[in-house]
Amino acid sequence: MVLAMTGVAAYRAQPYDGIGLSAEEVMRIRRDFPLLSVTQNGRPLVYLDNAATSQKPQVVIDALQAYYAAQNANIHRGVYRLSEQATDLFDSARKRVQRFLGAELSCEIIFTRGATEAINLVAQTYGRKNVKRGDEILISTMEHHSNIVPWQMLCEEKGATLRVIPITDDGELVLEEVERLLNEKTRIVAVTQVSNVLGTINPVKHVIDAAHAVGARVLIDGAQSAPHMRVNVKEMGCDFFVCSGHKIYGPTGIGILYGRAEVLETMPPWQGGGDMILSVTFEKTLYNDLPMKFEAGTPHISGAIGLGAAIDYVEKVGIDRMAMYEHELMRYGAERLRAIEGVRLVGTARKKTGILSFVMGCAHPHDIGQILDDEGVAIRAGHHCAQPLMERLGISATARASLAFYNTREEIDALCSAVEKVREVFC
Repeated sequence: MVLAMTGVAAYRAQPYDGIGLSAEEVMRIRRDFPLLSVTQNGRPLVYLDNAATSQKPQVVIDALQAYYAAQNANIHRGVYRLSEQATDLFDSARKRVQRFLGAELSCEIIFTRGATEAINLVAQTYGRKNVKRGDEILISTMEHHSNIVPWQMLCEEKGATLRVIPITDDGELVLEEVERLLNEKTRIVAVTQVSNVLGTINPVKHVIDAAHAVGARVLIDGAQSAPHMRVNVKEMGCDFFVCSGHKIYGPTGIGILYGRAEVLETMPPWQGGGDMILSVTFEKTLYNDLPMKFEAGTPHISGAIGLGAAIDYVEKVGIDRMAMYEHELMRYGAERLRAIEGVRLVGTARKKTGILSFVMGCAHPHDIGQILDDEGVAIRAGHHCAQPLMERLGISATARASLAFYNTREEIDALCSAVEKVREVFC
């Protein structure tokens, strides 16, 4: 969108003009999310912590209730009708995820407890089998702890080396360093597609192609990308992709690991138990086919069903339209925050999603978060599980407002009014 005038007032005057979601559509969407209608301290709640977890539409809540009220049974084992119905719902959810991520096969979708468990699964199966002393694993400076610690643990166990792609002051990967760091010793590259602190959209296709050129496998952390932009793992060409259901407007406790079938087939199981076996004797166990090979025990059946409902909802709205709307909202929010004296935005990459991290010289982020909470505005304050990134940026923490397609410009205005209140109190 090109602005004919300059300044916040001119920007706010711009219509949504159909490239994303109209204001009327957003207001209809908001009515689908029960929690968005609650009040806090006598004010309407302004929920701006979507990078931590998203709110749930009524259709997801209804899907969970319907399962437990009328469809509750264990799956893949019962020969009675109720179990078969639950199995169909669970398997249908896997196919929804397959389509949502652009995977070629539904068996390439493994259900986990979240993105964290999915990364650990890869580290403890593919990593343990293929990484040896002297090998290298490559990550980036902007990774969440969940995409740092599992690789550190693997390196310590195997005698491998963890290497780190640096970033610029604007929060972008130094791409020249990707090529320099990759070599014949690199076994695994694990990078985030979108930074949970900076909102930076990384050029993961470039990283994947460069890593494959030296024979390395690539895991993409999509916890912050899958809810906010179209993902196609087949086109991307990654070996693994992980994301969390609760950030895609689904339930907590359900996550996704995508793995290319030919790679998953070479990996040993991570956990042993029911459903991941074909046969068991005291002498030998034969493991099940994909995806059950990696899903030991009773899975989070209701979580998968709820996630399927969430994906249906997102696809009905249109993730491309959601992304356009969120991008314009992020631009408006950045403009408004920059206009406040003493506020400095952290993360100014050229390509970003709707994350607005900022600091104020006169107030600690925790104090900012507390004042905003008193004003009915919910944001996140802290290091956001990215302490190495904070060290690189020379700060200990940020205040972070993270957007979703149900947020509005009026809520951005409420955020900025609350930040002005911080100035009154501390500055």
